[in-house]
Amino acid sequence: MAGMQSYTIGQAARLLGVSPDTARRWADAGRITTHRDDGGRRLIGGRDLAAFSVELARAGAAEEDAPYTSARNAFPGIVTAIKLGDVAAQVEIQAGPHRLVSLLTREAVEELGLEVGVEATARVKSTNVHIDRV
Repeated sequence: MAGMQSYTIGQAARLLGVSPDTARRWADAGRITTHRDDGGRRLIGGRDLAAFSVELARAGAAEEDAPYTSARNAFPGIVTAIKLGDVAAQVEIQAGPHRLVSLLTREAVEELGLEVGVEATARVKSTNVHIDRV
């Protein structure tokens, strides 16, 4: 799994819109799989976190803490799905309980290095959603 992005418990908590203690309890209970890095930190694989974030949103379990949003309508989250066409692409991001979908060029997806499990921020302006790789 070389190159697969992993997240600390704290990073995962921020992306899921919950406290680090909540994310730690979920990991302790086996609701989400973790592994340890060379330094002993618990990490969650990006694909595992993406799948869990979708499950959580569907279950409505993220209501414990308010999702993080800025005054500039930024939704930090995790990429949960990408559909690539010859020219266009569709990218889904789960930002706490919010699922955002953006249509952009295939070239933009490739330049940003977007893939399922990667942290990204959806920026909403009017009816447009812009994706920033974090």
